[in-house]
Amino acid sequence: MAFNHLPAAMHDALGPLSATPVTHSVPMARNHRPRTPADSTGERPDPGTVLDRLATGAGRAARITHTEHLPPRAGRHAVWPHLIRPEVINAIQSAGVEHPWAHQATAAEHALNGESVVIATGTASGKSLAYLAPVLSTLLDGSEAPNGRGATALYLAPTKALAADQRRSVKALAAPLGNAIRPAVYDGDTPVEEREWVRQYANYVLTNPDMLHLGILPSHPRWSSFLRSLRYVVIDECHTYRGVFGSHVAQVLRRLRRLCARYGADPVFLLASATAAEPAVAAGRLTGLPVVEVADDASPRGELVFALWEPPLTDLPGEKGAPVRRTAIAETADLLTDLAVQGVRTVAFVRSRRGAELISVIAQERLYEVDRTLARRVAAYRGGYLPEERRALEQALHSGELLGLAATTALELGIDVSGLDAVLIAGYPGTRASLWQQAGRAGRSGEGALAVLIARDDPLDTYLVHHPEALFQQPVESTVLDPDNPYVLAPHLCAAAAELPLTEADLELFGPASPDLMPQLERAGLLRRRSNGWFWTRRERAADLTDIRGGGGRPVQVVEASTGRLLGTVDASAAHTAVHDGAVHLHQGRTYLVKHLDLEDSAALVEEASPPYSTVARDTTSISVLATDTEIPWGAGRLCYGSVEVTNQVVSFLRRKLITGEVLGETKLDLPPRTLRTKAVWWTVTEDQLDAARVNPEILGGALHAAEHASIGMLPLFATCDRWDIGGVSIPLHPDTLLPTVFVYDGNPGGAGFAERAFHTAARWLTATREAIASCECEAGCPSCIQSPKCGNGNDPLHKRGAVRLLTELLRGAPSDPGAAPPGP
Repeated sequence: MAFNHLPAAMHDALGPLSATPVTHSVPMARNHRPRTPADSTGERPDPGTVLDRLATGAGRAARITHTEHLPPRAGRHAVWPHLIRPEVINAIQSAGVEHPWAHQATAAEHALNGESVVIATGTASGKSLAYLAPVLSTLLDGSEAPNGRGATALYLAPTKALAADQRRSVKALAAPLGNAIRPAVYDGDTPVEEREWVRQYANYVLTNPDMLHLGILPSHPRWSSFLRSLRYVVIDECHTYRGVFGSHVAQVLRRLRRLCARYGADPVFLLASATAAEPAVAAGRLTGLPVVEVADDASPRGELVFALWEPPLTDLPGEKGAPVRRTAIAETADLLTDLAVQGVRTVAFVRSRRGAELISVIAQERLYEVDRTLARRVAAYRGGYLPEERRALEQALHSGELLGLAATTALELGIDVSGLDAVLIAGYPGTRASLWQQAGRAGRSGEGALAVLIARDDPLDTYLVHHPEALFQQPVESTVLDPDNPYVLAPHLCAAAAELPLTEADLELFGPASPDLMPQLERAGLLRRRSNGWFWTRRERAADLTDIRGGGGRPVQVVEASTGRLLGTVDASAAHTAVHDGAVHLHQGRTYLVKHLDLEDSAALVEEASPPYSTVARDTTSISVLATDTEIPWGAGRLCYGSVEVTNQVVSFLRRKLITGEVLGETKLDLPPRTLRTKAVWWTVTEDQLDAARVNPEILGGALHAAEHASIGMLPLFATCDRWDIGGVSIPLHPDTLLPTVFVYDGNPGGAGFAERAFHTAARWLTATREAIASCECEAGCPSCIQSPKCGNGNDPLHKRGAVRLLTELLRGAPSDPGAAPPGP
């Protein structure tokens, strides 16, 4: 029997929302609704005081496991490079910036010298202005050309919301320059009638990698005047381009560079990133160009009070009687309620769409009891909303109409949410870089801010709130991406050939793996070779065959059956687990039941309902080894890395009571299996090692399964991934290894680099895994150590003590050669 742990995009175990009546830290009777946000009167809440108020109440103070105080920092000014036009400097000064910070001036100088540059400084450090100053100056020069279009610039953001927000900022900054600067958003929300104007007249086009891939590059003849004049390509929030998505974007950028060269342009790339390890190396892998690094942050920073918060254990029994902590969602909803009552403007970041909706609904209900008008000042923000809904929420947050927002990472990136006093982070977001990015959304004009990380009932979260040094004394991670992944590279070679016939000289641009792929693409009938290059052979557009987000196909549309109204979308990769027949689906605080999932038409028909339960999909997974790329001995066992094939099938779903998590029943499903070829790390143990660890056949399956769960939970500490990017399988006797084996694999075709990172940091990774299990105070295993919310086997069997003994014995044989396990991030 194999025990599996499959990546999925939208599982969110609700667990107990509350085991006891909610006690708010603020006396309700004496609080009045602030007519405007607290900051509008000039009052700035002191973060330490705000935290003290949150800690007031029964048992609240004990939930804070650590408080980190980051002191304020003074800024260092410089002067703009002399090549920046005086009109641009005047416009910047009119916007309230008298002098640039030193890193802004340095980055602008590199850009004006024709050097690609990455600005890797903290949140709210003025990265946008660092690239806008040279871009606007160059566009202004180009506007004075006697004929032709003049210089152009392209801005890429990972989300539509960020691009729309940046357009507002650019338009406001460039207003004194008149019509010389013509910014325009070009994405899936741009009306058809506006698109031709953007192509012909806009000189600062803001878009996203998806639209560049699907809309601009395949239609490059219509964009010829824009591409011919392209001077700068701005890549904002470039640290988000990691894993398979980052690998796809890297190849999209190579296609862009190729077409620019065809039109005689050689643009400079300007990248902005949150603080990251080796930003120049990561930016170079993304663009394929040498990139200069500017990472010395010269901006001022107010005090940041950062608290680690662990929800309490409840008196409700969990799976197999394990103790259950109050959910991070319920705890975050309480804290958001308290902060709203205090008039503290707050964003609560949560990892799932369902979580964002739940936090918003719970906070609204509790605020309604305090002041009905307060309830309207808290909302949810997530992907899948319609464009007009997203824009309205962004505006309401920006204006201060909203006091609190429960948001997914769609709001993490550089959208201007200035004026926030606090950030709540419902569960570790997967990487230290993302954690600091989210925490940095609060604070304004050098004022203090509060950030609170609320731990989920999860091995990594539990480990971190009790090991603050892993957060506050470690550098951020390196960005992992692999542009040479054949599953990524091949479709982009086809797309490039469809745009312009590929030549031998082009292959060098796309990387060293390209020459070996070309014969395979010819044999598959996708490309045909002629004397002057390779040509695309199909009628359909090559770009349409590739989803650069790795969603595995067309998004599934969620449609209200009775009206035909489109409610939103769900990624194709998540459809089997999130919108299967009978699933409970949340949208903007309303609950729907899925009547039918039509995989052929990529649609889920739903109807509004109020079931007293949530649903969790169950699945089965098998794995086979295709090739072992490398392996090293670990005592008598082995540590391996290579290619595997994973077959998964969702077979049923459970209905669970909302409050207690009690299982009400299981319903079978008839969904097709899905196959994934990817990369994995795996380790084996021998009979002698099992004997030494006192792991007999009766507990072997549970010990392996527990070690697998915990190791998946801990891997994000060592690679730029989260547990939803990876999966795992454990089996007492695997047919390919003929030994007890635990696999951890990348959840994307061809791999994403996470399993490879796990292989190279295995000694530290598995040591932290063992410590996380051993130090948990539970008796037989709980969600804080070995239980997983996304386990397809319902967390059965699991054996905590057996896992600790097994990992202890495995680690005795860990190689002492530092080359086998190089330092991690």
